[in-house]
Amino acid sequence: MNKRFILLLFFIGLSMLTFAQEKKITIEEIYQGGFRTSGLDVLRSMKDGEHYTILNRNKSTKSTSIDKYDYKTLEKVETIVNSADNEAIPSFNSYTFSEDESKILLATEIESIFRRSTLGVFYVYDIASKSIVKVSEDKIQEPLLSPNSSQVAYVLKNNLYIFDISSKTTRQLTTDGVKNKIINGITDWVYEEEFAFVRAFAWNSNGTKIAYLRFDETNVPEFSMDVYGTGLYQTQNAFKYPKAGENNSVVSLHMYDVASNESKKVDLGNPYYIPRIKWMNNANYLSVQTLNRHQNHLMLIEVYAKDNSVRLLLEEKAKTYLDITDNLTFLHDDNFIWTSEQDGWNHIYLYSKEGPLMNQVTKGDWEVTDYYGYDQKKDKIYYQSTENGSINRGVYGIGSNGKKKKGLVVQTGTNAADFSTDFTYFINTYSSASSPYRYTLHKALKGEKIKDIKDNQSLIEKLKGYDIATKEFSTLAINGNDLNMYMIKPNDFDATKQYPLLLFQYSGPGSQSVANRWGGANDYWHQMLASEGYIVACVDGRGTGLKGRDFKKITQKELGKYEVEDQIAAAKKLSELSYIDENRTGIWGWSYGGFMSTNCILKGNDVFETAIAVAPVTSWRFYDTIYTERFMLTPEENPSGYDDNSPFNYPELLKGKYLLVHGSGDDNVHVQNTMRMVEALIQANKPFEWAIYPDKNHGISGGNTRLHLFNKMTEFIKDNL
Repeated sequence: MNKRFILLLFFIGLSMLTFAQEKKITIEEIYQGGFRTSGLDVLRSMKDGEHYTILNRNKSTKSTSIDKYDYKTLEKVETIVNSADNEAIPSFNSYTFSEDESKILLATEIESIFRRSTLGVFYVYDIASKSIVKVSEDKIQEPLLSPNSSQVAYVLKNNLYIFDISSKTTRQLTTDGVKNKIINGITDWVYEEEFAFVRAFAWNSNGTKIAYLRFDETNVPEFSMDVYGTGLYQTQNAFKYPKAGENNSVVSLHMYDVASNESKKVDLGNPYYIPRIKWMNNANYLSVQTLNRHQNHLMLIEVYAKDNSVRLLLEEKAKTYLDITDNLTFLHDDNFIWTSEQDGWNHIYLYSKEGPLMNQVTKGDWEVTDYYGYDQKKDKIYYQSTENGSINRGVYGIGSNGKKKKGLVVQTGTNAADFSTDFTYFINTYSSASSPYRYTLHKALKGEKIKDIKDNQSLIEKLKGYDIATKEFSTLAINGNDLNMYMIKPNDFDATKQYPLLLFQYSGPGSQSVANRWGGANDYWHQMLASEGYIVACVDGRGTGLKGRDFKKITQKELGKYEVEDQIAAAKKLSELSYIDENRTGIWGWSYGGFMSTNCILKGNDVFETAIAVAPVTSWRFYDTIYTERFMLTPEENPSGYDDNSPFNYPELLKGKYLLVHGSGDDNVHVQNTMRMVEALIQANKPFEWAIYPDKNHGISGGNTRLHLFNKMTEFIKDNL
């Protein structure tokens, strides 16, 4: 063959390879699902411990099925129910088994209310008879099958009901429910958002009692949002929203007796908050957690359901605040497992059912990040922690006496486990910054891997054709602390050149943005920016989580002070690097991160040239009671803490380019925050850019919204950084 021709082929091949390697990620691909990962949808372990079920969707037939798999073989054993097999069975979004697994509650026509709350049409499917019964003609909230599978309790229009499956009759338990006034059995807005639960009722273990919370919102101030829609006139969405220092709902605990059809109030001594209720294994005993308004005094109370008498089981106090979790677990004898930061790190404790501490199960300068459960037969507690580094997660087993600890899956990155009901197996979900989600089956006791279940190899192959840079993890010494950091440099990085720097952060109390796990849409956007010649970095400053109680809680009473100091100092230190252009430094964030980026471009106006704030808080006086007062006390108690770090109080400090974005339908961080910031900047005669997305909530999504938003943000960065 002609040498010239061979040389020509070589250069053609080289240019094609270079083109393939340099294919850039686009915003359209990111926000139209081009890089989605696949997973195991709605996985449930069955009671026998040998099988699990998954919700599978058939796009061609638009049907859904619940398929049963064998843990040992991973083979599908049977299809329990398929909406394509019976016209009476609609396609469903999710499912819940009854306790005896004879029936399944199917969720359909789900519509969102707020962040966690939904309305839906629900059906009960009988596995043996293959019959199906609709629970209610109305859209209802939070249905829950009784322990004997004969009834469904649910909430409709702020009242509790019980539906009898065999007779198809409905009994109304409460009658005083009124919108924006009285709520029975579900939480109000602020409980849902900040205590992270919606269902506020629970059956006891034999189905004879239902404990429920009642919220009296009468004296809570009402917030309203215009909904512009497509009609000639806008409408209003009005709901009770207690801002910092304002009245909260008066919450009370009630006990409903199924046999007598009567409810009685339980006297807990007028607690300010009741963030959790949970029945013990003994059907006569209910546990209740209460908090004071400052959220630094928690009591775990036992209620004897036969006469509603109460007894204190456990009490914790803190100088700052106490976190509420779902880690309370009652053992067969109703001794209980609890997690606490009382020794400075989040750890597991074992208590007697009478209340006294039996022993601290885990210890060390690391955090328990998830509690998976207790295997009574083998006396083994399973949990996730940061023992292999604060940006990583491993899965461990340990005896209740704190001995015989074993790392089950500790590969560098993030490991999370889903255990079988009898703790024979677990499915591990693993990812890292360079490896998308991988699902593997393991034996629980020693952690040995049995089989691979699913990976995202097709995504890995796809990404090989793109310009993807490495996310480099390190620490940065700032203000006396080694702060976790990652940095993304362009693939063609040249240390002799200078690059603009964009900092991304969230920085909220207890949060973590620097984590060794597979990223989401923001990470792809950062990769796109890196391919355009930007260096993207993220630093978790003081107040963020998983580095101990004291590191996390240093921001108490001063949200926006130490976190801003750390971001400014980090930007200054990174600008000292020879390859960073100190005159081209930007910062962006969403929600708390927007609050931070706004403060940074003002208080750090000699450091940051550019900032983007999406859905930011601009004054903690505008945010809700539970979140804000947890860290700041009330405005009356701590006025300087609120005002000294509210950016609209010093708009005259703005020097750089600033983009402000909000959704007008944000029920969480109200657009009021942005409007006040805008007015302050106007009166200070400061130029800036802003965008309001009509009727969009805190997530600013739907249709092409994210596509439009990130195109705008990209253009802003290219023009100004």
